[in-house]
Order: sequence, then C-alpha cells, then structure tokens
Amino acid sequence: MTGWHLQPPFLGLELTRGIGALMILAGVPGLVDAFARFALQGLGTPAPIAPPRYLVVTGLYRYVRNPIFVAVVAIILGQAVLMGDWRLIAYGALLWLAFHVQVVAYEEPTLEQTFGREYAAFRAAVPRWIPRMTPWRPE
Repeated sequence: MTGWHLQPPFLGLELTRGIGALMILAGVPGLVDAFARFALQGLGTPAPIAPPRYLVVTGLYRYVRNPIFVAVVAIILGQAVLMGDWRLIAYGALLWLAFHVQVVAYEEPTLEQTFGREYAAFRAAVPRWIPRMTPWRPE
C-alpha cells in the first residue's frame, strides 16, 4: 500500500517513527507466540478448518482473548506510524472492525459451544481487546 515510501512523520515528530517500530517489534513476537500455542498446546490452528482441540489460555492469552488479532492490528498501525501513512491507519481500523464482527458473530459462540464452562470462565476473566495488567490464572 505504501510502496515502502516514507511520508513525513506524524505530527512532524521523528519520535513517532520509533513508536511505530516499537509497535511492530511488540506485535511480531506476540503473533508468532500465539500461533505456536495454537499448534503446540491447542493441537490445532486458528483457522476454522482445523480448530484447536484444547482451549489455549497460556502466554498472551492470559492477558487478552484475541492476541493474534491484537498483534496483527498493532503491526499494521505500527507500519502506519513508522511510514507516516494515514491510509494504513484507516486500513488497520477497518481490519480491526472486521475482526471484531468475526469474533462476536462466529468465534465466541463457537468457543462457548465447544469448550463450555472452561471458555465461559476465560471469557469472564480476560478482556477481548484491551489486555489485562496482570495475567489471568485459571483454577
């Protein structure tokens, strides 16, 4: 989308580029970790075609219910801030909205039906989008 061309930094501050880089650097390992946990602990994938057999509630999932989506949006918004490109801000916002609709309409009802009380306890304790400050510890 950007053609890898830097636009002037947001608010005319070069510091914003560093913030964007930090967002990317935080998002990438979180994304990799969350995917690995699906495979290694959940024995499945995030894709509906091969869902996990076990509910994953470790790692970043102790802080936020949707770390994959949070990481993807953080990476895109980080690129927007790094590149100084408002189009990526709009793209990230639209993508988050699509993620939200998918989570509320499909993912949460499916997880509730599949994992029952285990998911209900997780859902009650761990926020959907804004991470907790302390890790949740299931009983």
